[in-house]
Parts: sequence; structure tokens; C-alpha cells
Amino acid sequence: MKAPESAAQPPGTSPLLVLRRVGIDTYKENVAYLHRDCAVYRAEGFQALSKVEVRANGRRILASVNVVDDVCIVAAGELGLSEDAFAQLAMEEGHSVSVSQAEPPLSIPALHRKIAGERLTHDDFRHIVQDIAEHRYSKIELTAFVVACNQSELDREEVFFLSDAMSRVGRKLDWREHPVVDKHCIGGIPGNRTSMLVVPIVAAHGMLCPKTSSRAITSPAGTADTMEVLARVELPFEQLTEIVRAHRGCLAWGGTSDLSPADDVLIAVERPLSIDSPGQMVASILSKKIAAGSTHLLLDIPIGPTAKVRSMPEAQRLRRLFEFVAARMGLALDVVITDGRQPIGNGIGPVLEARDVMRVLENHPDAPNDLRQKSLRLAGRMLEFDPDVRGGDGFAIARDILDSGRALEKMRDIIAAQGIKAFDPESPPLAPLSFEVKAPTTGTVIGIDNLQLARIARQAGAPRAQGAGVDLLAKLGSPVRSGDVLYRVYAAFPTEMEFARQSCERASGFQIGDAAALPSVFVEF
Repeated sequence: MKAPESAAQPPGTSPLLVLRRVGIDTYKENVAYLHRDCAVYRAEGFQALSKVEVRANGRRILASVNVVDDVCIVAAGELGLSEDAFAQLAMEEGHSVSVSQAEPPLSIPALHRKIAGERLTHDDFRHIVQDIAEHRYSKIELTAFVVACNQSELDREEVFFLSDAMSRVGRKLDWREHPVVDKHCIGGIPGNRTSMLVVPIVAAHGMLCPKTSSRAITSPAGTADTMEVLARVELPFEQLTEIVRAHRGCLAWGGTSDLSPADDVLIAVERPLSIDSPGQMVASILSKKIAAGSTHLLLDIPIGPTAKVRSMPEAQRLRRLFEFVAARMGLALDVVITDGRQPIGNGIGPVLEARDVMRVLENHPDAPNDLRQKSLRLAGRMLEFDPDVRGGDGFAIARDILDSGRALEKMRDIIAAQGIKAFDPESPPLAPLSFEVKAPTTGTVIGIDNLQLARIARQAGAPRAQGAGVDLLAKLGSPVRSGDVLYRVYAAFPTEMEFARQSCERASGFQIGDAAALPSVFVEF
């Protein structure tokens, strides 16, 4: 492309460049690509990772510079933008853009104080979160903030300050009714697709439950990935609100809603670092729920040897922190501590988990009972947010809604409203390749490693390959004989199947032993 003429520009502005879309997914980071011979690059004194401001037709974005020597990527008269940055600027390729040095974020002094271990004020967190949401922080600065908050753990007032600041940036919904209910699990348990059962049960009762969920980042499937097997989940915001008002619920991806956008940016840094500190977890979850207009939240904290939370004292500390911050933010919160010793349901991976969900809704004889029972108990607790439901009656009401088929009918309505997939949603296709993992000895299943089974499912291709994953044929307490199948692994491609097979050979994720060694768990339902 030929660079546009700059003669018509106002005096003192940078020469215009031609916009080029660079097909690189930089995951929540805006990246601008400038050729080393670009006149703007030389004149402005840019260097790699410099922060720049890109402007076009009254729109602007901030981005980090990457320097290019290959004209096949960008030529000297062009400005390249990564996929995220190109989408945010929302201009066509070939459009004229200007680029200039970006002003440093005003909240950088507060960031430096947090790095030094100081306690920050409410205003400090507001300024930091605003700069993060506007992409004024580089990945290095974001990492410094995340690590500083993790190292010098936030006190409970700081957690409230961060949660409140995150909830106030971006869109904030008001459904103009009460209660507006939601349910969230802190994660770490494969196959735990209770949301896809709770939402249709609660919505069939008539309560408003706008469920926006995340996609998997380090797990084999998020709720949005599993729902996408059945229906569209990337919906325009206006359509999403129409569906919720018409059907009392939805099961959609939250990425198009602009709710607590700073959280999405922070997660992109936290997950690769495997940082999930209690304060940041609380801020992430509660800010999203408040922004989504929820008035009541049911929070699931699973505990188990390979869950995020390993002991009851740790779960109770986390519960108290959630309760303190939720109360300060005006959110009614009910916390349940559940069994996280093993996956919930039989399937791990989008298609397998969708199969389990539909079997429970259909009251199918092969429906996994643990998924059914946990979902009914969670739905029952949520129904008791309804002032017309007496405490203790929720479970029976939820069971009646499920057994009568009303939950299945509501789920079909939501699927149809969001946009049904081409194939039958009640029998989606599995990946074509598979192998079995068998018990090496006779005994009882006394341990299942959530982390290892999730790793195997991801190596098999989940969630990118919807039909890939792990199908469990034995659970804790199951008696097995040598050679019995413990689980079956599905993969779409030979390479991924081989990766998963090698991982299974190193560690199957199952422990076989004496039934007396089966670990107990203390849960609160």
C-alpha cells in the first residue's frame, strides 16, 4: 500500500500511516507494529514496547510497539495492529491513522507504592483500574501490579476498594426488578457444569438469572465453551438483554458485555502466572456480578486435595472475605462449601459435558447422579432467594421443576433464542479418535487428581476441539478389577491423542487402593 499524503494534516501532528491488520492474536493486549525504516518510528524516538496512541476519525486506542524488519508484515508507510487492537479501533484496512507517544498513566506512582508494599486508598485503586481498562498499562506494568497485590496480600478493605473500582468501569446493568440472581463457582473442578442446569431450573420458576460466563483459559471447558456445543454464545448485548427479559435467563459468553473490562485484562496476566490470590479472586467475581446487575449471588467453594481450596479452614477464610466485600457492595451472598475431591459428572470437555447436562435435563437413566444432585441443591438454595419460598423448601421445588420436564423446556427455549447449532443439541458428535485407560490392579478408587485429568483433556484437544476430552467410567469409591476401564480419552487428531496417551502413561490421575483409605470430605449443604 502507498502511504497517504500528509500535506493536509494540521501543523505539528505526526505524518499519517496506512492501517494494516496483522493477523496475530496477542490475547487482551493491544500491539502496534512499525517498520524500523518508518519515518514516524525514527522521528518520534520509539523503541520496542513503547506505549503509543493511535488515532483515526475521532477514535483512539493505546498500544505497545513491536518493531518489524519484514515488509511482508508492515511496510515503512504502514501501521500494523494486532487482532484485538484492530477490532478496538474499528477502522477498515487502508484507512489513514496517526500515531504518537502516549502519555504515561497517571496511576503509575500508586503502582510503585503498591510494589513497595504500601497500602493503597480507594482513589488509588480507582485510578489504576481506569488505566488498566483503557489499556494504558503494558503487560510488564500489569504483571507488576498483579504480583505486587499477590506478594503483599491485600487487606480486606483493599479488596473492597479493588472490587468496587472494577465494577464501576465499563457497562453496569440495571434490570429494574428484585431479586436478580446468579450462581458462581470459584473453579478448579472438571466437568462442574451445574450452571447449565441451575439457570433453566431457576428461570422456569420465574426468577431472573442473566448468566454470562467465561471461556476456558487453563481448563478443558468453561460454561461458555460447553453451551457453545448447543447454541450460539457470542451475542450482541442488545440481543442478550432481550433473551433474558423474554426467557428469564441466558447462558452466554460475557466477553461481549463490557462488564468489568479491567478484570478481563488482569485475567490475561494472572492465568499464565498461575496467580489466583484470594483478594484478586474476590474482586474478579464480585465486580462482574455487581456490574451485571445481580442482587443475590450463590457462591460455590469446592474443597479437595486437588481443588483450588484444599481445607475447610482455608474455605472458611475465603468465605469470610467474600461475605465482607459483598456486604460492603450491597450484594446478598450465600456461600456453600462443596465436595471437590473429584470431577462432577462423567464428561470432561465441551461435548461430553453438554451430553451430561442434557441427560440430567431429560431425566435419562445414564445421567450422572452427582451432577444432578449438586445442581438441585444449588438451584434449591437459589430458589430460596425468592421471598415467597420458605427456607428449606427450595430443593423440593427444584426437583419438581427438573422431574416435570419444565427445566428441559426452558433450556430448549434458551437454546432456540440464542441460536441452535446445526446438529441435534441432544446428541453432539464426539472426536473420532479414542483410547482407554485401564486399572493396573484390583481395588477401590480412592483418589482422583482433578488437575491431571484436566491436563489430559486439554492435551487431547479440549476445548478447541469440542468433541475431545475424557469420559469417566469410574468415580471415587468405585470397586475395580485389574484391566477394568477407568476412563476413555477422545481426540480429534493423532498428534493430540499421542500427547494425551503419553500423559496418561506418566500419571493416570487415578489411585487404586483399600476402600478404608477413601478420603472423607466435609461439605455444607
